Amino acid sequence: MSTPQETQEPRERTMIYILVGGIVLALMVLGLFLFSSASETKEAEAKAGQYIAALGKVGVPAPPKDEVVRVLGSDGGATCDDPNNALKRAILYSQLSNGAAGPGMRPVVFDKTMFAGQLLILKIYCPDELPSMQKYLDKLKSADVAH
Repeated sequence: MSTPQETQEPRERTMIYILVGGIVLALMVLGLFLFSSASETKEAEAKAGQYIAALGKVGVPAPPKDEVVRVLGSDGGATCDDPNNALKRAILYSQLSNGAAGPGMRPVVFDKTMFAGQLLILKIYCPDELPSMQKYLDKLKSADVAH
């Protein structure tokens, strides 16, 4: 097999590289301006303040407010994104086990207060999801085991 003779001048290739690089750079700058993330809005700040105050009432040390705003935003982030779906239940069941693998894996009785933080997030950020999640958690076996 033979290699074909190069017929394109180096100047042409350089121009193509510059043009493609300019387009990529322009798209990156445009993406930065159009990207809609959990921006620090007044609503996000207010909800973060509510959440931190609620954690304080429960007696849980609260994270810094800017972290709560960044993670939860104004809509609750991933926590409020269908919190009671099958995949999230399966992950929860795997975490509520004794840590063994295979046939030795067994469910455990967990402390009642284990989900206090998540329920507070649901209460503040997405109250419409709270009843179904509370109903689901009430079916799980819990006790006062951490005190």
